[in-house]
Amino acid sequence: MTGPAVLETRAELVETLTELRAQGRSVGFVPTMGALHEGHRSLIRQAVAHGDVVIVSIFVNPLQFGVGEDLDRYPRPWSADLAVCTEESVDLIFAPSPTEMYPTEMATTVAVAPLNGVFDGASRPGHFDGVTTVVAKLLSLVGPCRAYFGEKDWQQLVIVKQMVTDLSLPVTVVGCPTIRESDGLALSSRNAYLTDDQRPQAVVLRRALDAGLACIADGERDRLTVEARMAEVVAATPEAHLEYAAAVSADRLTLTSTLGGPIRLLIAVRFGTTRLIDNDGVVLDRR
Repeated sequence: MTGPAVLETRAELVETLTELRAQGRSVGFVPTMGALHEGHRSLIRQAVAHGDVVIVSIFVNPLQFGVGEDLDRYPRPWSADLAVCTEESVDLIFAPSPTEMYPTEMATTVAVAPLNGVFDGASRPGHFDGVTTVVAKLLSLVGPCRAYFGEKDWQQLVIVKQMVTDLSLPVTVVGCPTIRESDGLALSSRNAYLTDDQRPQAVVLRRALDAGLACIADGERDRLTVEARMAEVVAATPEAHLEYAAAVSADRLTLTSTLGGPIRLLIAVRFGTTRLIDNDGVVLDRR
């Protein structure tokens, strides 16, 4: 089986994609930090199914890691990632070094306020500015494309869509459903950090979301009541420490006293030093 071509420089990337577009080919782009799992595979499959030339970027972006976060221990299984891309018929891999992406100290940051400062943005100051800065840089290099992002990182998806709209980038952002383990835990590269005792407890994120959705299905529309129900489920799990449980508008992440329209339930929980997030949604009649 022939594997994808691996590009390591920005110049190679731009030149290769320019040639492909001259042949009338469209581009599907899946930006990742590697450690590819079934969730990433699902994004790649969406791009392949659309008939695009599929490019996957593998770059552990230092800008989105805060002080004391897991940049150094973030998994970098290159051989396994290459095998995944080969199995999923990826055409190109863009795998730059940090110095290739940031040859000089960055004087420019892309910030999508106020979306970058709430929920995960409040818990991880500067995180989303690092995300949007590298995504904007990648999208400027890749050019016109369909870019595929997972719904598991819902806040990130909303922020990237807003950035693409605000900057008039020639990109269609495609959100893809969350892929889960058989017990409901959302796939994440950080799941590997869980201890044997913590792993079965981590399903509490899914159970808390289900409890919030059940509360809404029973007719509850008070936001605080729904959030309290989610928090109650987490509190009953020994090693789970809740960062936030929120019921927000799906498109703007805003908080209202009464729930209506497209709603997204968001949750973040820590197990020791491992931080996990998840979300799910429902569309309600507006009152």
